Amino acid sequence: MRTIDLRPGEDSIRLGQLLKLVDAVPTGAQVKDVLLSGAVTVNGEPEERRGRQLRSGDVVAIDGTEDIRIG
Repeated sequence: MRTIDLRPGEDSIRLGQLLKLVDAVPTGAQVKDVLLSGAVTVNGEPEERRGRQLRSGDVVAIDGTEDIRIG
C-alpha cells in the first residue's frame, strides 16, 4: 500500500487532485471519465465525485490494483 502525506497545514486533498498526483490519469480532463467508469473506490465504496475531500486514514483503490492511503 502506498501512502500519500498531506501537505503541512492541510487536512484534506480532493480526489481529482490525488488521481493526478499519483499519475492515475495523464490530465485533469480525464479524471471525470476514470471516476465515471467505476474504477475508483474510497474506503471500499465506489466514488464518482472528483471533488470528494479525502482525509488522513482514507484509502483509495484504483482498478482494484493500487491502494493509496492518505497520511
